[in-house]
Amino acid sequence: MRLKDKVAIITGSGRGLGKLYAERFAREGAKITVCDVIDCGETVKEIESIGGEVLSLRTDVTSEEDTAEMARKTAERFGRIDILVTNAAIYGGLSLKPFYEFTVDEWDKLMAVNLKGMWLSCKAVFSYMKAQGKGKIVTISSGVHFRGLPYFIHYTTSKGGVVAFTRAMAQELGQYHINVNSVAPGLILTKASTDMFSTESIKA
Repeated sequence: MRLKDKVAIITGSGRGLGKLYAERFAREGAKITVCDVIDCGETVKEIESIGGEVLSLRTDVTSEEDTAEMARKTAERFGRIDILVTNAAIYGGLSLKPFYEFTVDEWDKLMAVNLKGMWLSCKAVFSYMKAQGKGKIVTISSGVHFRGLPYFIHYTTSKGGVVAFTRAMAQELGQYHINVNSVAPGLILTKASTDMFSTESIKA
């Protein structure tokens, strides 16, 4: 098991890809903190069914207090923080429409989760990783920013921001032996994706 006894925090792990990341990490031997604004009961059940150790927290990543508590409770439970996966993002339930039809509220809410939430999560774990002398942070971008996805301007912009953030953080945190990398998934047929796009557009 490649992650035996490593401690990983995975945000947005109540469902979808975050849930799958958490389950996979657990199968590789990691001790997991799952956190989301929704209930993580199903994720916990899956991890416990394979004998994994898991801590479940309700965490709003846009809250500095919540993310600080996420890191603190993880360190209290498991003694360290080795890995952070900043998966939490607004995606499911979004509408495709021209850029000028998005409201300021829609833009701000998405940026608060997809960018501010990532920054606050990294900020929360940094002192623990620095004290350990090492750590790994994995951000989740998306294939959409490479080509630009029309009618999805706020989400596409936020994921481009994730890449820029990752590049800057990698250079800033390298001196502390903290690796920062990004994963950019393509279209994966989660419930959120199939609800948003028609069957015909997915096939195309």
